[in-house]
Amino acid sequence: MVKEILILGNPLLRETSAEISDFNDADFKRETADLKDTLEDFRRKKGFGRGIAAPQIGVPKRIIALNLGQGTFVLVNPEITWKSDETFVLWDDCMSFPDLYAKVRRSSSISLTYQDETGTHREWEHLGRAESELLQHETDHLQGILAIDRVLDKKDIIYKTEFEKNRRMKRFSIA
Repeated sequence: MVKEILILGNPLLRETSAEISDFNDADFKRETADLKDTLEDFRRKKGFGRGIAAPQIGVPKRIIALNLGQGTFVLVNPEITWKSDETFVLWDDCMSFPDLYAKVRRSSSISLTYQDETGTHREWEHLGRAESELLQHETDHLQGILAIDRVLDKKDIIYKTEFEKNRRMKRFSIA
């Protein structure tokens, strides 16, 4: 079932998520399905969206749904195990603050461990920049951390419409 995506200011977005231990639990199965349905609904309506974390639909559990173009799948209990020293800066956005960008610095590559929906342990090593950025963003949600908490400067939170109007200005570049 498609769930409402919580918006910046909702205190549930600031909670630390609980680990999943029972992969046969009916609530876990329903919440996982809801998370995937919500991501797919967002993608259908907006034409974009690669990931969503369970806290964004009010479920304080360590579950992330992703769709990287090959269908939707989940990562359960993800843990970043390595981050590259190399970093990059980007204007990050989020389904929980859909009208804003936040300029943040992320590691260029990460590795992580997680479990799939059946509880099988998996590793994903030395991810590319796009996947690394996304998973740093989504795992932050599991800790109650939002991209706006990681801005480089307090002036680096802007409305998307202003960004688009002024994108040629040096201030909006990421170089």
